[in-house]
Amino acid sequence: MSRRKKKISKSIKPDAVYRSTVVSMLISRVLLDGKRSLAQRIVYSTLQIIETRTQEDPLQVLEKALRHVTPIVEVKSRRIGGSIYQIPQEVKRSRGTTLAVKWLLQGAQSRNAFSFSEKLAQEIIDASQSLGSAIKKKEEIHRMAEANKAFAHFKS
Repeated sequence: MSRRKKKISKSIKPDAVYRSTVVSMLISRVLLDGKRSLAQRIVYSTLQIIETRTQEDPLQVLEKALRHVTPIVEVKSRRIGGSIYQIPQEVKRSRGTTLAVKWLLQGAQSRNAFSFSEKLAQEIIDASQSLGSAIKKKEEIHRMAEANKAFAHFKS
């Protein structure tokens, strides 16, 4: 019997402006040192930049970017008989979305631009067009899972 406690998943409340849980997740991930108003200002200005650059609904561009970045499989390390194997496993929808948001923010941080809003907007626009570092990260994870497909029978 497992000694781990079952994780209770929290329901994510939608944000005030766009009424979207995805935007709320993005705000929570941008949040540093409890400064929620600053994180909201960054995310909302990012969505305004996306709207001006693409002439499309920013929520649709964001959701399209998340669909393109969300991984299908990932590898988990598992120790079996003294050896550690990278075992490919399917990703649940909530974990996939969380990983996608995380990778978008990491890709935005590595960009060169004046403000973080501009960096994040460009990363989201690139991801919606299947470009950018977040897409590369997803493809790298998929390649690793494909390479370790031989160990898939070790699933728990």
